[in-house]
Amino acid sequence: MQTAELSDKHPGKFMAADPGYRSYGGKKRFQGAAVTLKLFEDNSLVRKVLGTPGTGKVLVVDGGGSMRAARLGDQLAALAVENGWEGVLIFGCIRDSAAISEMNLGVMALGTHPFKTEKRNEGQENLRLRFSGLTIEPGDYLYADEDGILLSKELLSL
Repeated sequence: MQTAELSDKHPGKFMAADPGYRSYGGKKRFQGAAVTLKLFEDNSLVRKVLGTPGTGKVLVVDGGGSMRAARLGDQLAALAVENGWEGVLIFGCIRDSAAISEMNLGVMALGTHPFKTEKRNEGQENLRLRFSGLTIEPGDYLYADEDGILLSKELLSL
């Protein structure tokens, strides 16, 4: 799966994320149905959701674009791998990037930060998110690779 080829084969079927995301996971290409979280500098819900079965799914985290703390680190990434998640897209930061780069998990984020978040058990699950030029509904299909991030309302293939 390559986002460029997908967009060529299915013109008009995708929204593309604004440029600026970096790939941090060991899996450089990933796709799956979106599971959405909205939170701000608190990753309690990230742990909760990644602790559930994730085969065929991508966790999409609207962290408000905050660059002051990481929403994902190596322990949560390992939990995602253990539970079969395809990938994680974070509108915000991650940490432990060297360890995450060795894991069989797709991870796209705006950047890295060494600080962890507070644990306040705040945030919302399964709602429409709007960031980086995308409007993401739970169950939408997300495709990510070295060229960027695409989103569609239906599962598409080459």
